Amino acid sequence: MVLLDAHLIKPAPILLFGYGNPGRGDDALGYLFIEAMNAKPLPHVECLTDMQLQVEHITDLVGREKIIFIDADVSCAEPYVFEPLTAQQDCSYTSHAMTPAALLHAYQEVYQCEAPPAYLLRIRGYAFELGAGLSEGAMKNLGEAFNQVKEVYRIQ
Repeated sequence: MVLLDAHLIKPAPILLFGYGNPGRGDDALGYLFIEAMNAKPLPHVECLTDMQLQVEHITDLVGREKIIFIDADVSCAEPYVFEPLTAQQDCSYTSHAMTPAALLHAYQEVYQCEAPPAYLLRIRGYAFELGAGLSEGAMKNLGEAFNQVKEVYRIQ
């Protein structure tokens, strides 16, 4: 049996982190974005999913050159909004679920250094009811967001 030292394993430079509840209709957009990326795995991109961001996820940010959080949003412009993030303490840091900005802030508090450059991709969703399927509009927005992110941000 060979044991690997976790400190010697370098993570992929780009982390795509999709989150949301796949059982709530369009809230699955973050998950579905990651599924599409996983269809053609890339050596410089790691993809993660979870239902929500938690403080434990700061360890997933270590050693990254770029982080893109992907989530559904009922209030953003169509088809999506892509924006840079800054570390910021907000009221979510005391919750079991955190915002991406609060997660970056926790990273800086724990590791005493700047968090890697991070962005939030908010994909416009419409139907978030429990048990609902993906809406037609959300599916269209997902395709546009996926193609744009791959092209513009060189995730290829």
